[in-house]
Amino acid sequence: MKQIRGKRKTIKGYVVRDKMQKTVLVDVERKYRHPVYGKVVKAKKRYKVHDSENTAVKGDLVEMMETRKLSKNKRWRITRIIQKSAGAALTADRESEGYPKTRKQEEQINVAGEQTEEQK
Repeated sequence: MKQIRGKRKTIKGYVVRDKMQKTVLVDVERKYRHPVYGKVVKAKKRYKVHDSENTAVKGDLVEMMETRKLSKNKRWRITRIIQKSAGAALTADRESEGYPKTRKQEEQINVAGEQTEEQK
């Protein structure tokens, strides 16, 4: 199959992990009919996708495009975020209200709070 320049593959999937720097893990699900039994089968594949601005969060629906090799396993990059997840909005609200981002930060706040109560 001859690849024409400028015709890169694009696929859509959901972000399932966003803990890496400039990389997200995206699940892409496809359905196909089994060749012998005729049943519709779901197949899922995970891709490591380049997210240069760290904008995608877990649960987002993203469109990704094929690109050159960026690392050992990264060959895709995010072109756009189609739909933001509801969890992302809740996380942003919590951060704006001053809630801690991680469990460690929460423990530090609790320890600091206990010390001030003991001093009183």
